[in-house]
Amino acid sequence: MLIDQLTKLWISHSFEIGELKELIRFGDFKVISITHIRNSGAAWGALSEHTALLSVFSVLIVGAVIFAMFKGVFKTRLEYISLSLMIAGGVGNLIDRIRLHEVVDFIKWEVFDFPVFNFADICVVVGAVMLLVCYILFDPETKAKSQKKAQAEGSEEKTNE
Repeated sequence: MLIDQLTKLWISHSFEIGELKELIRFGDFKVISITHIRNSGAAWGALSEHTALLSVFSVLIVGAVIFAMFKGVFKTRLEYISLSLMIAGGVGNLIDRIRLHEVVDFIKWEVFDFPVFNFADICVVVGAVMLLVCYILFDPETKAKSQKKAQAEGSEEKTNE
């Protein structure tokens, strides 16, 4: 969250809104640029007229996740790390929404049309991917179901032979 707020502060003081500087390029192929935009909505400007709703939704989600963490709903260290990243990202953007009524975005992925994003957004996405990986690959219940399914399929094949 601190890195997010510091990078947004640096961008706000170093770049005019709309200013764009290439950061990574391979020949004529642009990869990443740094820019300064303000977004009052979510990705691609969705719900831009509903900043208050996005703020309330963020508070509710962050609150529910923190409550669940303290209640011991989650079991593994990977779950806690994943959720902590998601909370930090959510709070980073929430600070902007409350303070500025919009979010400072500055990382522009030039490879294809993608919303300009920030460090908080990266935290949310990385945390969500980690949580999915945790549940798909490491969750004991998911493993048990997969093993039962594989055993059932193996039994069917033996019966058919």
